[in-house]
Amino acid sequence: MAKDWDAVAEAIKTRLAELDMTQAELATRAGVALMTVRELQHNLQPRRRSPRTLAAVSEALGWPGDQIARILDGDQVDDPDADDPVLAELDSLKADVIALVRRIDAIERRLGPDADDV
Repeated sequence: MAKDWDAVAEAIKTRLAELDMTQAELATRAGVALMTVRELQHNLQPRRRSPRTLAAVSEALGWPGDQIARILDGDQVDDPDADDPVLAELDSLKADVIALVRRIDAIERRLGPDADDV
């Protein structure tokens, strides 16, 4: 079966953005070379990787150890964060902040351009 290194690269890129993590931080947390992270994230060297390397990178990204291997094999993987109550609460707080910002913007528009002088 063909390995889907493009899917692995996309998953890693997306997860790094979600976590606001750099390649260097991922490499340090996973205990792998920075070049390994770069190759995986950008699919620069699609070749067989050690299961330990894939597991270490998966875990450093906060995923189950087999997540990258499953993506590589083309398995449908669930979002491991889907049922996290802390993330659900953060999403709720984010929605509340967005609503407040919109209300403040509306009030400022009603007050006009000279509102800053008040």
